[in-house]
Amino acid sequence: MKRSLVVISALIALASGLLFTASAQDAPTPEQAAAAAADTRQSLFKVLRYNLGGIAAMARGAPFDAAVAERNARRIAAMAPMIPELLAPDTRGFDIETEALDKIWEGNLDDIAVKAQALVDAANNFASIAAGGDMAATLGGIRALGGACANCHDEYRVDNN
Repeated sequence: MKRSLVVISALIALASGLLFTASAQDAPTPEQAAAAAADTRQSLFKVLRYNLGGIAAMARGAPFDAAVAERNARRIAAMAPMIPELLAPDTRGFDIETEALDKIWEGNLDDIAVKAQALVDAANNFASIAAGGDMAATLGGIRALGGACANCHDEYRVDNN
């Protein structure tokens, strides 16, 4: 739990530093603001993917560690509520490399908030299972956690497969 707080604190400090730096300079152009918004949301998704990766590795045969599974799931649950906020800035119409589909900003932010909450719930449920230390039960719970991620990806992310 302490590490989760450290990670969240670091993200907040990074965001605060970026905001302070931005406010100390001239106002960004719309293109710069869109690029910063896309970069921030992509950073969050990279950290989420990092934490899910450790869990998924166990499903693929990496050594089982219930404490790591629980910790990573709690981190995911702590960060997932930021998804709707970081997707709110509309970055369509700018020359920005992104996997976000335009339909995000076509009246679907409420749906994204629902899906983000489902990810929080799935991550917390998975963390509770992992806390029990039972390898079979923990590995059995991975599908629901991954499915909560996929629910949003399937609808709002470019399919790169």
